[in-house]
Parts: sequence; structure tokens; C-alpha cells
Amino acid sequence: MREKIYHKELAEGRWKELSLVEQMGNIGSEVGRAINWFKQGDKDRFTVAFEKALELFDLTLDDNRWKGRRKEIARSREVFCSLLFDTELTDELIRELNSLDEYFLWFAVAANERKYRSRNS
Repeated sequence: MREKIYHKELAEGRWKELSLVEQMGNIGSEVGRAINWFKQGDKDRFTVAFEKALELFDLTLDDNRWKGRRKEIARSREVFCSLLFDTELTDELIRELNSLDEYFLWFAVAANERKYRSRNS
């Protein structure tokens, strides 16, 4: 287990109040930050964003509501890790990182749409 907890309030239970779409959208925010800092070569900021994303992935994997979706969640975590352990930033890697970022973007869009609809209904 990691020594530092970045999302203390979420780890203490608030995370389990969020829907899967909201959880994945939040993971996507950290994934996007990690990708951004990786592309820019900022190792310190990349490391923090990477660790934050892993923490959120792990909180989601620990949420028993998503038992039937764990394979997808774990696979996206695996892809995230494997892409960002590449040492050379190639055009192909950039395309793959952009694709992963877009995958998570749709969760954020869906979560925002749900929030908007619930406020206006």
C-alpha cells in the first residue's frame, strides 16, 4: 500500500457515494494530468498525478458495487501504467495516450450530463 494518501476524504468513504461514471470521470482527471506532465517531461508533477490516479483506481476497484466491472477497471489501470512506463515519447505512444485520455473524458462528460439533468428535473 502507498504511504501517502492524497484523497483522504474520498478514501474515508465519500468515494463510495459516487456513481461509477463519477468515479471514472475523476480518475480521468488524474490520468489526464499524469499524461500532460509525462508529455511535458515534468517528472515531479507526473509522479504526483500518477500516484493520485492509482489511488483512485484502487478505491474504485475496492468498491464492491462494481464487482461485475472490475475487469474493465483493472484493465484500464493496467493500460495506464504500461503506457506511462514507456521511456521514449514516440508518435505512437502519444496517440495511445490521447486515446486513453479520451476514454476517460467520456465518463466525465456523462457524469456532468447526469448532474445537469438532476438539477434541472
